[in-house]
Amino acid sequence: MVDTKKCLKIMIIEDEEDILTLYNDYLSSQGHQVINRYVSADSIMNDIERDTPDVYLIDYRLPGNKNGIDVAIEILNKYPSASIVFITADEHLHRKISNNPVFFGKNTDVLLKPVRLDQIQRSVLDLSNKSKSSLNHSVQLV
Repeated sequence: MVDTKKCLKIMIIEDEEDILTLYNDYLSSQGHQVINRYVSADSIMNDIERDTPDVYLIDYRLPGNKNGIDVAIEILNKYPSASIVFITADEHLHRKISNNPVFFGKNTDVLLKPVRLDQIQRSVLDLSNKSKSSLNHSVQLV
């Protein structure tokens, strides 16, 4: 069962400022704390170390030399249990991720634009609950 009242710390990386603001406003109105927002991936790793989010929302196409997969790989290399939601218009992204061994067994989801805001909310909560469930399971096994 999905916890619909859970307050999560969320980081958003989206190159379109208006969409970034829309996601921020919606998720904040749902009781989540958007701890960082970025229009590029240049300095996120420094900020992640200061305040680690529960869930990352990452657009695939970003300005500069890194795309969303590059950013996610950096995050997963540092935090292997990170929950990542890709939001993209690239219909091939799911295949690109599933063909990359870095993402095997990881807590990720891909949402295709145009995406409804309630889909983002559901995905964020589902990934958070999966992450929590796997942490509880691994604790019980120890």
